[in-house]
Amino acid sequence: MDLDLRKLRYFVAVAEHGRFGLAAEALFIAQPVLSRQIRAFEQELGCAPFTRTTRSVELTAAGRQLYEEAQRITATVGAALERVREAARGEQRLVVAFSPGLRVSEAIRAFTARHPHVTVDVLPLRWWEQDAPLRDGRAHVGYLRRPFDDAGLRTVPIGRETKVACLPVTHPLAARSSLTTADLDGEPVLDTRARRTYTLDEKFELIAAGQGVALVPVSITGSYSRPDLVYLPVTDFPPVETCLAVPAGGDGPGPVREFLDLAVPALRQAAQSRTARS
Repeated sequence: MDLDLRKLRYFVAVAEHGRFGLAAEALFIAQPVLSRQIRAFEQELGCAPFTRTTRSVELTAAGRQLYEEAQRITATVGAALERVREAARGEQRLVVAFSPGLRVSEAIRAFTARHPHVTVDVLPLRWWEQDAPLRDGRAHVGYLRRPFDDAGLRTVPIGRETKVACLPVTHPLAARSSLTTADLDGEPVLDTRARRTYTLDEKFELIAAGQGVALVPVSITGSYSRPDLVYLPVTDFPPVETCLAVPAGGDGPGPVREFLDLAVPALRQAAQSRTARS
């Protein structure tokens, strides 16, 4: 089948809103039109992405897979169209993605001081998609924290960062000064394998509510200080590497190469300074 991007966008809207009426309003189309388009899309797919009730719709297993694929497809198409428009306008733009807690401002300041004609945008990354924007074209450079899939990427090490355990203040272990990984055996851990959370606020709200614990980078703790949470060092948990990443072959002459040349020393110095202070 030929993929109809309009129908794919309609599917995404229904999946995200959970109701045809709300999705139709968001798309500025009539609900009967949306229903007909989704039925036609289901026939083309040859499977049902939704199960319907009288009040809402839920994704089937096929629908959940399609939703993940659709997000990548629409992001790739959107990024490609934007690059075409920029080329037509004669503009240069650099998009720098960064993992939660990592600060890329030092590198951007160094770059814009040398290249003020290049527009720099930043893209905050979600926990589970560190390398995805580098692959679908949404970002040119990523300041990432391992682990992530580095196949097809060129990476440049920047520093190392420790992780701490985040627990609710009411947890039996919260009064300790430090923990080991053995102390956390049997604890429900909120990570992408066990329970995906879409924002840090959501993750920390669940932890505070007693739904689990998490190992989080120490750089995040300063921005999420709450009286109902505690952060404890885990003495035997190995530090994780931070690095800059670009698509393999994507660092030829131009803004990306120039950014790397300036960003690597700037970010390494900043990482060393933060390590010395901690």
